[in-house]
Amino acid sequence: MPADPRSPEPQRLARAALRDVAWEVGVAKPDPAIVVDGVTRTFGGLTAVAVDHLEIQRGGITGLIGPNGAGKTTLFNLLTGFDQPNAGSWTFDGRPLGKLAPHRVARLGVVRTFQLTKALARLTVLQNMLLGAQDQRGESFFRALVPGIWRQQEKENTEKAMDLLARFKLDSKKDDFAGTLSGGQRKLLEMARALMSDPQVVMLDEPMAGVNPALTQSLLGHVKDLREQGMTVIFVEHDMDVVRDISDWVVVMASGRVIAEGPPESISQNQAVVDAYLGAHHDAPLTVEEEDRVLAQAEREIAREEHVEGEVLSSDVPPQERTDR
Repeated sequence: MPADPRSPEPQRLARAALRDVAWEVGVAKPDPAIVVDGVTRTFGGLTAVAVDHLEIQRGGITGLIGPNGAGKTTLFNLLTGFDQPNAGSWTFDGRPLGKLAPHRVARLGVVRTFQLTKALARLTVLQNMLLGAQDQRGESFFRALVPGIWRQQEKENTEKAMDLLARFKLDSKKDDFAGTLSGGQRKLLEMARALMSDPQVVMLDEPMAGVNPALTQSLLGHVKDLREQGMTVIFVEHDMDVVRDISDWVVVMASGRVIAEGPPESISQNQAVVDAYLGAHHDAPLTVEEEDRVLAQAEREIAREEHVEGEVLSSDVPPQERTDR
């Protein structure tokens, strides 16, 4: 059963649900909100994503980590309709999401933020918020001509937007253009706008990237608060201190594949994760044969560079001077 959002301790419920889950790639979760099967995405000859099976536990915070180029953002794009895979399928609450446009995915309850914020710079903060509300009656051309149809809903949406802005400490900026906000404030605005649609799953792509340290703790608190309200959170992050602080479960990607899963404390113990970040032989001493190969290669490179440098210097001497010498 889904975690009760009214429970006073959703964090403990999420971690308790995952407590007996094996630390294995593709392991089944007690109550998955999102299930990914055989999803691949290639760009030319490069495989950006190749996920055989992945389940995201409902009501918890799942951290998605991996080195640069691991395929994390591409996977986000696929799950939210901003890109389409070469093969595979994924579901939310058992409902297929493949081939759905991003706005249809959002209407089903799966919303996302971006690493580079998408706030509309020439609209005010409040106007940006109102764009996130769903099923607005005034969006129809003919209904817009009859204020009585949409005026009450507009008032309710405005009140909801102001409540969210107050929660994110942006209410004093409501009439400012979004383009005047700092990077951290734009991150807060994008998260607040995502909540206007009352989502069930919130996907955050590097929410802490480029954020002033003074706002980092505020953002962390807001991410945790999403779980307290019963939402499922998936976030991409490189800062392992942040990952350990807020994650109930961590998924590690490398070269487009999921290479490890487990609670935060298990990840640093996983050799595959260490190898993905630091290289498979980062702490292994070289054998005598390997040392000889490395030294020989270095000597060849030095000799080649000296030869090239000599040719360049020789070509700089005029022919007459070369003859004289």
